[in-house]
Amino acid sequence: MRVGVPKEIKVHEYRVGLTPGAVREYVAAGHNVVVETDAGGGIGATDEAYRKAGAVIAGTAAEIFKTCDMVVKVKEPQPREWSQLREGQILFTYLHLAPDPAQAKGLMESGCTAVAYETVTDDKGGLPLLAPMSEVAGRLSIEAAGSALKRSAGGRGLLLGGVPGVVPARVVVLGGGVVGTHAARMAVGLGAEVTILDRSIPRLRELDELFEGRARTRFSTIEAVEHEVFAADVVIGAVLVPGASAPKLVTREMLKSMQKGAVLVDVAIDQGGCFETSHATTHADPTYEVDGIIHYCVANMPGAVPLTSSHALNNATLPFGLALANLGFAAVTQNPHLRAGLNVHRGRITNKAVAESLGLSFPPLEGPLAA
Repeated sequence: MRVGVPKEIKVHEYRVGLTPGAVREYVAAGHNVVVETDAGGGIGATDEAYRKAGAVIAGTAAEIFKTCDMVVKVKEPQPREWSQLREGQILFTYLHLAPDPAQAKGLMESGCTAVAYETVTDDKGGLPLLAPMSEVAGRLSIEAAGSALKRSAGGRGLLLGGVPGVVPARVVVLGGGVVGTHAARMAVGLGAEVTILDRSIPRLRELDELFEGRARTRFSTIEAVEHEVFAADVVIGAVLVPGASAPKLVTREMLKSMQKGAVLVDVAIDQGGCFETSHATTHADPTYEVDGIIHYCVANMPGAVPLTSSHALNNATLPFGLALANLGFAAVTQNPHLRAGLNVHRGRITNKAVAESLGLSFPPLEGPLAA
């Protein structure tokens, strides 16, 4: 198969779909890999490094979209990218379609087969291609919160961990999954006072054992969220409903009862955000203020550390990408985990949660697959 890797064009996105090491694996498996010139510049991977790995360097992304059977990216395709996709072509990348009807329409009209990293599953019911970026984003969320808390940034002027004789910041984490766990680990490590809210009692037990009393756990109810958020200096939004839009756990009305200069970090922004006042921002302009509360809602947080992120992502995506390259669309029909990742095929949305979030009909999987 001819596999293409275009350079990412989203604002301040420096990750790359395939590292030179991953390219070498595809080439060893008998595939032809085409990489757009300077696609790996953000991680310090030169065109020469890709050539040594066995890739051919393309001068433009247009060449890749026109000639390749499968396109491997990191972020969701932008308008000028989805307009170049074609019927029968496989797109393998993050999509986050639930809050993005324009992209969904563009992919459907292209006729391509789009497999989304964020809904591919594993034998344990996890999301193995979302997990590494969730780990990165969870850890970065605390770094972002620490910066936004500074008075010069509009925050309360607090040091997350405090100092002897001065209380530390109160950090509330909404969601005890991968993002929430890593955010809590970073916050605890810095000396902050941390509370994690989740609706799964088994998960709360696991977190209680993991943190051994260094972080509090609390069952998530409307009352509990209000109580914790109102007293918080930092709130990390780490809620995930696979494929679907994130629930709005913090309303605009609640902001009025929060401490002025408190910080909201919405890691769920790719799925629409879990704060009512959230809207996507970029690394170029990451924060804004609503009712005295600082919001950090960067939609591609791991893009700030592309070297770490690209290698972590490639480690996870490689076996699935090779399966698609080896078998083509047959890999989706044969592998239930890739089938879970199938979001668009021949003009139809093929993921139930995505379809429901977009208000579209959802056909039985057998229909579009059999076609």
